Amino acid sequence: MRAIVSVFSQDRIGIIADVCTLLAAMKVNVLDLSQTIMDGVFTMVMLVDTATSDLSFDEVRTTLVDKGKELGLDIRIQREDIFNAMHRI
Repeated sequence: MRAIVSVFSQDRIGIIADVCTLLAAMKVNVLDLSQTIMDGVFTMVMLVDTATSDLSFDEVRTTLVDKGKELGLDIRIQREDIFNAMHRI
């Protein structure tokens, strides 16, 4: 299943590495990503595939939120179909 991961934080070294390492540990594949820094605020949006993960989507979400808090990151994940439905004009 494809999903959208968003990450927000004050900019610092290693954010992309931290998030990608966490996703890889859960066997979640990164398909695409876009990141920018606006006035010192790091923002990243990733398209990921959770199909190869041994964890349920809810377990992936909980792990991302909990680990994000430990790392000082706001990490959120949404199923791609829900994301698309919410952003359709």
